[in-house]
Amino acid sequence: MKIGIYGYGNLGRGVELAIRQNADMELAGVFTRRDPATVKTITGAPVYAAADVNRFENEIDVMIICGGSASDLPEMTPALAKHFNVIDSFDTHARIPEHFANVDAAAAETGHTALISAGWDPGLFSLARLLMNSVLPDGKDYTFWGRGVSQGHSDAIRRIPGVKDARQYTVPVEDALRRVRNGENPELTTRQKHTRECYVVAEEGADKALIEKQIKEMPNYFADYDTTVTFITEEEMKRDHAELPHGGQVIRGGTTGKDGSHRHVMEFSLKLDSNPEFTASVLAACARAINRMHSRGMNGCKTIFDIAPADLSPMDPADIRKKLL
Repeated sequence: MKIGIYGYGNLGRGVELAIRQNADMELAGVFTRRDPATVKTITGAPVYAAADVNRFENEIDVMIICGGSASDLPEMTPALAKHFNVIDSFDTHARIPEHFANVDAAAAETGHTALISAGWDPGLFSLARLLMNSVLPDGKDYTFWGRGVSQGHSDAIRRIPGVKDARQYTVPVEDALRRVRNGENPELTTRQKHTRECYVVAEEGADKALIEKQIKEMPNYFADYDTTVTFITEEEMKRDHAELPHGGQVIRGGTTGKDGSHRHVMEFSLKLDSNPEFTASVLAACARAINRMHSRGMNGCKTIFDIAPADLSPMDPADIRKKLL
């Protein structure tokens, strides 16, 4: 398969490395909105201007789009789906139905196959929720994220006047996690499930008390959580917070039996050293599946729910049955 990467930030670089780990894939090129002459890829792959992407319509099997969900992907994915089989990692949950409809119309019009919202949440966590709900119809879902860096929340802090740099970690509340794993199926508020830890480098002379107040009172980000703010130096930030770890758990507690007396707990968990590199690895496996689905004439937009698990694997069906069943 010949894979294209559209966008070359943390996720794009992760996809480049993931392709290198898959023997049935080849990186055809990286497409960037920056001046291609200023972009150097990790593996020496060629770099092209994003404006020239449609010239490669017949040279790429799957285009993996590595843009942001807020403003990039709603525009990029439908536009590129008219010319390529595409995959994105759109993660604004409330807007997924709208995004799906737009991409479906664009891909179906030209006979292409698209996959949206691939990654680990949405993505693998979504698949776990579907499986668990199907197996235990009488039960309750819980999703815990972290301990890991939230890039969106970190960016929100960096936009506060007087903040030079920031990292925000989402941290599950251990007592809540323990109760869920015990099968208690508790009712939990937002505040009871997660806390937020903020590490901030302030500009010289900035009002740290005011910065802390603005963080803790920020609606939609921190106001509904127990939040701690720790001020550190630039050197400490570079030394202790340069990586982008993440992870979490999807858990479902359910009951079976005539009177619901038998309790069961299903759990799927991830612990990731690099959020973008793991997400990229999911996208690479999904590229294989989308390429196979397209070859069978399955056009239009798809989600992780539409992929047969065997299509994700480089192994043939006989080997899958022999080694994994």
